[in-house]
Amino acid sequence: MTVREAMQRVLPGVLDDLKRLVAVESVSADPGRADQVQASAELAAQLIREAGAETVEIVTEASQPAVIASFPAPPGAPTVCLYAHHDVQPEGDVAQWTTPPFQATERDGRLYGRGTADDKGGLAVHLAALRAFDGRPPVGVKLFIEGEEEIGSPGLAKLLSAHREALASDAFVIADSGNWEAGRPALTTTLRGLADCVVEVRTLDHAIHSGSFGGVAPDALTALCRLLATLHDDQGNVAVPGLVAGAGPDLDYPEGRFRAESGMLDSVRTLGEGSVGQRLWEKAAIAVIALDATPVAKASNTLHATARAKISMRLAPGDDAPTALRSLAEHLTANAPWGAQVTVTPGDLGQPSRIPFEGRFADALGGAITEAWGVEPVLMGQGGSIPMAAEFATAYPEAAIFLTAVGDPACRAHGIDESLHLGDFRAACLAEALFLERLAG
Repeated sequence: MTVREAMQRVLPGVLDDLKRLVAVESVSADPGRADQVQASAELAAQLIREAGAETVEIVTEASQPAVIASFPAPPGAPTVCLYAHHDVQPEGDVAQWTTPPFQATERDGRLYGRGTADDKGGLAVHLAALRAFDGRPPVGVKLFIEGEEEIGSPGLAKLLSAHREALASDAFVIADSGNWEAGRPALTTTLRGLADCVVEVRTLDHAIHSGSFGGVAPDALTALCRLLATLHDDQGNVAVPGLVAGAGPDLDYPEGRFRAESGMLDSVRTLGEGSVGQRLWEKAAIAVIALDATPVAKASNTLHATARAKISMRLAPGDDAPTALRSLAEHLTANAPWGAQVTVTPGDLGQPSRIPFEGRFADALGGAITEAWGVEPVLMGQGGSIPMAAEFATAYPEAAIFLTAVGDPACRAHGIDESLHLGDFRAACLAEALFLERLAG
C-alpha cells in the first residue's frame, strides 16, 4: 500500500479524533478551565499512545501540561520532532459563532470550531502521518504537544531544559503557521518577535470634580491618550527610536488582497510606508490592546488620577526583544505629557526568527509538499510570533527547523468562527507522511 493510499484509509478516523479534541475547552488563559486543559493533554496522550508510541508522558514543568512521546528511529535513520499545541484561545462571545465553538461542525468544505486550525489541526496532522505507517514510521519521530502556547509559552525554556535529551532531534517541524492561500501551501522563513508592557499614567493623588478643577488640572486618561498617540507618526509608522527594520521580501502581497483578508473598512487607510510584505513581516508594529478606564455606561464628571493601557509590540527579525522593550519604555517615559508620572511594567517577550530553508531536510520537505499539494510551497514571512522557533534554534543549534501550516488566510484563528479548510488539511497530512518517507530514502 502506498503512503497516499494509507492516508486515505486513516483520514476519516483522524477527523473524528480532531472533533473529539475540539470538544475539550482547553483555554489555557482561563484558570477556571484548568481541568479542561488537563483533559486535553490526557486525550492527546491517549491518541498518541494508540498511534503506537513507545513512550508517552504528560509533563508539568510549565504552567500547563504538555505531552512528550517517542517512536524510536530504525538503525541509521534520522529523528524528527513534530510540534503542535493543544491549548486554544478563549472563544469570545459565543452568540457571534454560527455554530457552537467547541462543537466541530463541517460545512462548505471547512471544519468550524475553536482550535480546528490553531492548533489541534496541527496535532491531527501528526497523528495522521503516524497512523499512515501503522505507528511504525520509517524514521525516528518525537512528539512535543505544548499546553501553553496561547499564553506565550512562558514555561517553554523549563520544558526544554528538563527534557532536552527526550526532545533532541535532527529536525523540528512546527505545525503552527499559515499557508499562503487555500490550495497553496507555504513554509514560514521569518517570524516577528513579541514584547508587551503595561503603562500607567498618574496625574493626581485622587479623583476630582471635572467642573471644579478641569481646564487646569490634567486627568490621567487624557494624558494617557496623548502619550499613546506618540507611538506612531502621521503616516502610521512606528515612532519608537531604536527598533530594527529589514528589507521587504521578494514575495508580492497585493494591498487589495490584504485589505480583503483583514476585513479593513473601505475608508480606512493602511498604516506605515513600504510594501505590505515589508510592513507585515520585516518592520515593527505596535498596538494598544487593552485600556483600563471607566466604562461609558458608568461615566461621571470626574478627572481620574490614574489610567493604564497594555501595549503589544511585534519586532522585526534581527531585533532583540529585551532591547526593544527597553526602547519602548524609554520612549513612553520621555514623552510623558504635562509632567505626568509614567510607570512601565514589562510583560511577555518572544524573540523574532529567521529560519533558513536549505539542506537535505529542506529538500525532502519541499518535495513532499509539492507532491502532496501538486504545487510548490511559497516561502513567506509571518507577522505573528512563534517563540518556540527561536527557543528550538537556541537549544538545538545543529537541527533543521521548519514551520508548516494547516491554516489558510480565511481560517480566522483566534477569532469568531475559526475553521479548517478540509482540502488543505488532507494535503498537509499527506505531505508530512511523504516527508517522513523521503527522509528514510
